[in-house]
Amino acid sequence: MRITLHEVSKGRGGQALPTTSLEFHTGAVRFALAETEQRPSVLGLIASGRMKPETGRVTVDGTTNNRMLRRAVALVDAPDVSDPHADITLAGVVGEELMFAGVGATPLHARRWLTQLGFGELAGVPIGNVDPAARVRILCELAVLREGTEGIVLVSPDRHGGSPDGWWRIASEFADRGYAMLVIIGGSAAVALERMNELEAINASGPVEPLVLETPATDPDSSASDADSPASESENPDESVDEPRADAPGSPHEEAPQSLSEDGEADRDETPATDTPDTDTDTDTDTTENGAER
Repeated sequence: MRITLHEVSKGRGGQALPTTSLEFHTGAVRFALAETEQRPSVLGLIASGRMKPETGRVTVDGTTNNRMLRRAVALVDAPDVSDPHADITLAGVVGEELMFAGVGATPLHARRWLTQLGFGELAGVPIGNVDPAARVRILCELAVLREGTEGIVLVSPDRHGGSPDGWWRIASEFADRGYAMLVIIGGSAAVALERMNELEAINASGPVEPLVLETPATDPDSSASDADSPASESENPDESVDEPRADAPGSPHEEAPQSLSEDGEADRDETPATDTPDTDTDTDTDTTENGAER
């Protein structure tokens, strides 16, 4: 699976997210730069198919399919979108995610799962006090419990402190297990990663193959003069490409900022709005209270 963002942006004049192109794929981990309070979450939502960009588009293996992208890519620990509340115990976070994965979700199940992962002693600790590397390990392991998960977009793990090599090595392990990994970080973490040569950190941003849109087939019987005429060319080649859908199912457990909505307005001063129930209409976000948002 190869996910490509072709010159996407969000908000008036790219205020919520300036024009960005990047690519990540199965079996590799890549990082992308996004700074300010809101942009990491906006980029994560777009890269995981949960928000429609203002400009540009997102493709999966060369085609636009936001529904499939949402099913295949988990959005992990995005601030104000899918990050668990800092005061919730780790066992509570695990229990909720186990429920969404369709397995046993009692407190006993949660403690057993944490014990198997090697973090049983942290079951009663608020997740806000969990070591950054352990937090990333646990939330990513919870994300891949859901059937059909093929990739992870991990948002701003550097905001929790600690050395970048901890959570970067964990992300690399998930890539080795066959997942497509994108880690969205700030500039300081990026500099630190690039200085750790042994980590082989690669920026997802860079040369991206141009998006080739389909054009209407020409009539082979048309005369040469007609073919040379401007009127014979398609006035809008985008008409042959379906618009991406953003009808992600809503979650009753999470509130997302209205500034991350589909309306294209990136007004950061507005107050949060409660997610709408599960519908098949276009929406931007698909969130839960847990760390592995789908």
